[in-house]
Order: sequence, then C-alpha cells, then structure tokens
Amino acid sequence: MDHFAYRNGVLHAEDLPLTAIAEAVGTPVYVYSRATLERHAQVFRDALSILPRVHIAFAIKANPNLAVLRVMQREGLGADVVSGGEMARALAAGIPAEDIVFSGVGKQHHEMIAGLEAGIGQFNLESEEEGIELAELAAGRGLTARCALRVNPDVDARTHAKISTGKAENKFGVPIDRGVEIYSRLAALPGLNMRGVAVHIGSQLSELEPFEEAFGKVGALIAELRAAGQSVTHADLGGGLGVPYRPGEVFPSPEEYAAMVARVTADWDVTLMFEPGRVICGNAGVLLTRVVRVKRSSNQVPFVVVDAAMNDLARPAMYGAWHDFDAVKPTGEKMTAHIVGPICETGDTFAMNREIDAIGVGDLAVFRTAGAYGATMASSYNSRGFVAEVMVDGDKWAVVADRILPEAITAAERVPDFLD
Repeated sequence: MDHFAYRNGVLHAEDLPLTAIAEAVGTPVYVYSRATLERHAQVFRDALSILPRVHIAFAIKANPNLAVLRVMQREGLGADVVSGGEMARALAAGIPAEDIVFSGVGKQHHEMIAGLEAGIGQFNLESEEEGIELAELAAGRGLTARCALRVNPDVDARTHAKISTGKAENKFGVPIDRGVEIYSRLAALPGLNMRGVAVHIGSQLSELEPFEEAFGKVGALIAELRAAGQSVTHADLGGGLGVPYRPGEVFPSPEEYAAMVARVTADWDVTLMFEPGRVICGNAGVLLTRVVRVKRSSNQVPFVVVDAAMNDLARPAMYGAWHDFDAVKPTGEKMTAHIVGPICETGDTFAMNREIDAIGVGDLAVFRTAGAYGATMASSYNSRGFVAEVMVDGDKWAVVADRILPEAITAAERVPDFLD
C-alpha cells in the first residue's frame, strides 16, 4: 500500500495534488510520502516482533535523503551503511552511532577510523584482510571494534544478476566453509570483538526459499563456531525482500518472511539483525515528469519523450527494470507507446510498446515505485544536473533536496593554467 491515489481525477501524494508540486518545483522531481515511509517501517517492525531480540537497520543505499533518514530515525530504525559518506548521513539524521552497521567490501582506512571514533555498533567484515587492518587501527587507538564476519553461502537468490550477492562468484563475504577458521583467527586479534556472523544474498527477492537455504547454512555455521569455542551473540540476516513493480506481481509479506525466520532461527539464541531498504521506501516515492513531445512516424508506435531521463532514474537502463507509468490527470483513454528520455543514448528508454494512459505534450506523469534506488543512483550525464526531491506530509510539502543545475556542476570544474 502507498499514499499515491487519484482524487477528483488528479493523482495526489497524500492530500496534495502532484500538479501543485510540478508548478512550484518544476520537473522532473522525486516526490516521497512520509505516511508511506512510516507505515512500511511500522509493518516491517511489527512483523519481526514475533522474534525475541531484533535490531533493524535501514539500508541507506536504497534512499540516503536526510529527510527520509530522519523518518527512519523517528521510527526507531538504525542504519546499514556501505561508505563513510552514508555513515555521516546517518549520524546527521540523528541515528545513534551504536545503531549503525558498516558493511561493504572496500572500507578504506579513513572510513574505518571514522567508524571507530564515532563508536558505531558493528562492522561487517567482508574478508580476513579487512579484519586484520581494522584490528590494527582499533588497537592502535586503544579501541575495540564490534564485528560480524560476513559469509558467502553460495546460494542463488533468483534475482537479477547485478543485484545477486550470495553466490560463490560474487565479491561479497568469505566462503562459508572457511567461516570457522577465519572467525577464530580474527577473534584472537586485539582490537576486535567478534560477536557474530552476517549474510546478505541479494536484493528484490521474490521467494522465501533462497533466504531459508542461506539462513540454514548460517545456523549450521553458528553451531560449528560455538563447538569450536567461539562466542556468537548476533546474526545479521541482511535485507533483500522485494516489492511489486508491475500489476499482478506477488511477493512474500513481511509477516511471511518473519514466520520463516522464526522457524529457522528458533534455537540460535542470538540478536537477529535485519537491513531492509527497498521494502520500506520503494513504494514511498514517485518520479514526477512532464511530456516534452510525442514523436510519431507513419505506421509506427509513437515515442513519448519525457523530461526525466536515465540519469535521473537509472534502473530501466541498468537492469531492464519495470516502473509503472501513469498520467497525473488521466482521461480514461489509452495508447501504446515507447517511453523515452532526452539522453543521447538508445538505452535512455523506460518502456517499449507499453499500454499507457493517453498523454500529450505538456502533460504530467509519474514513474511509480521510485522511492528506492532512484535519486541516489542519479548522475549528471549529458550535463543535465541533478533532480530535486520533495517530501509530502498530509497537505504540506517541502523540498528536501535542491535541484542542482548544470551551471553549478560546471562551476566546480577548473581549466588549468597550462591550457590558457
């Protein structure tokens, strides 16, 4: 469920017509619903309440906007970060340092130091080499880093290859069959408090079976670690629960997911950690755009050219992803069209041969389910600048990220003296 619905023939975000935002801010613009963010956070948290000890950390990579993060903070969620920049955003949004989990395969020394000095709750170590480096940095400062070892269970998440992270050929984690030996060596290092294991097999999963297979392997590893004399008090099960992008798609609910987790982890006796992202913010945002022109050729499907482009919403070009495309003021008539942006790439295509609301020059439309991996993946390709972001709260709204114009990007560049 989301809070984008038609009233009197006009698409609203909560109690606000999207036409008002387009008039005030221009297009393209991302629009987020506070009520949807809150509801999805509450639904996920409530579903996991059947588990004895839980820590939920919002995956900032899905949507790092400070206003979105403040909503997460107010809902009691921590943060899963994968860079020093994301950690700084979490702290700026008021998320307590002890509720931050730092993941990612390429943590640099300055990022590790920042995490140590901030006192974050957990580092998810992706390799033995990373653990050794972190131990040296921590011990040299008289600090101890709380850590989990991320393992790769070699499980096919059955999702898009570019967002699958738990197969043997993926770059993430250590082979699970080497988990005991690596964990044991790291646990002996001064500066590290090895307290658990972590796993994350991918994003946008549509079935529970891959989760259950991976979690089963993690449970066996926890038993092996304890048999080897190691302490395990935490298990980070990652995120990855998918959301429907097109009509008719059905995904496991948070309640079904929680029931599976409860069954698989019943005898683990650990604090279970989760890193939801898309499942909370995906349906909480739309990308509002305006039709530039309709390009028609004889006996061909027309091209509907909109002012949003692949630099604003990369998922269709990058993954072949589907986003519903709806008119803000539909007439009830339909048309078949190719939906494209103005970028000088054939890949700047949002849909081909799509049946859509009949739409013409100057009309407003939205790409649905754009609250996750939308603005955060944007670029300035073709010197187009960066899109603005707005949050709606009932009938109120605010710009939560300014539009960055091309001239502002150009102003940050320099021509060196030797080219004068």
